[in-house]
Amino acid sequence: MYNMQPISLLKNVLENNADKTHFLFNVQDFYPLFPDFTEENLRMLLSRATKNEILERICKGIYLYPKSGYDSSIVLFKVAAKLRADYLNYVSLESVLSESGAVSQQLLGWITVMTTGRSGKISCGRFGTVELIHTAKPAEKVMPLLRLDARTGMWWANEKLALQDMKVAKRNSDLIINKF
Repeated sequence: MYNMQPISLLKNVLENNADKTHFLFNVQDFYPLFPDFTEENLRMLLSRATKNEILERICKGIYLYPKSGYDSSIVLFKVAAKLRADYLNYVSLESVLSESGAVSQQLLGWITVMTTGRSGKISCGRFGTVELIHTAKPAEKVMPLLRLDARTGMWWANEKLALQDMKVAKRNSDLIINKF
């Protein structure tokens, strides 16, 4: 196996290990396969894999293996979790309120995530956008108001916390139908 060309090794490992729950990878995930590669060498390999349609680049440093049988409706959630893996992250704001019916419009191709990491909007191409909003709330204050969603694999705020987050983040609340 180690006598393979790097692109063939990458393809082989993905074909044998990626599945519908493990379909997204960041650059760091590939370092163990290519321990002698410099960062530049690895990025060139991933670029080549993207051109050859072995991988699809979702955003900076995040790649999807398209043959994995993934559920496209959870890609943005998986990207958010990968982008801020070292921080507390939970789905909140308009995403929660839209899901619960408290907002008159459905969010399509956009998720809102509170994070103890930095804020930012990450374009994920054809899948949409992940909006990350920084929160300084300590985990012990928010954890009782969160539930772990099995489908997305992320923590979700309850409606009360989502409304609190809307106020703290100074979001427009004109579309909220039911302010609980």
